[in-house]
Amino acid sequence: MTAPTAPTVPTVPTAIDRREALRRAALVLGGVLSAPLAAGVLAGCEARGVPDGTWRPRALTPDQAELVATIADQILPETDTPGARAVGVHRFIDALLAESYPAAERERFIAGLAGIDADARTGCGRAFLACSPAEQRALLDRLDREAPFFRTLKELTLVGYYTSEIGATRELHHAPVPGRYDGCVPLAQVGRTWAV
Repeated sequence: MTAPTAPTVPTVPTAIDRREALRRAALVLGGVLSAPLAAGVLAGCEARGVPDGTWRPRALTPDQAELVATIADQILPETDTPGARAVGVHRFIDALLAESYPAAERERFIAGLAGIDADARTGCGRAFLACSPAEQRALLDRLDREAPFFRTLKELTLVGYYTSEIGATRELHHAPVPGRYDGCVPLAQVGRTWAV
């Protein structure tokens, strides 16, 4: 008779890299994030660091990129932290479209942008970029209730913003080595949501 062997205990890594952290986040949020978005984030899709004057969109036209930047800035405007345009969300979305979206979905995204511009022409009598900020906000508020495409654009904007260095460290609190876990803390005590 042989002695029973002790069960093996799986080892747990003590630290995870950015890719593994994003992979785990995608697993948790998998039902919420679209497949191309999750794939792009996990693949490390980002707007490559080029000076502002030399950046050129790859999936969008310059006018479409400006439209995305303006809408993203309406979704996440500058407050005491930089807004979506300042962190380059439009560059992130362009890179994601170029690197991770299949052609059919990229075309659907571009058609959605054209739809927003058409809605602005109908409602304001001019292109979205020519509308006043108040008119832009009113149109986007309506689209938020009615247009599935706008929800996609919001999703891309939020992911692009909160996976940027500024979004993760200046907008959200950031604790690279978290301390004790407190499951129920009044929001007034913390002040903002935490990024880990």
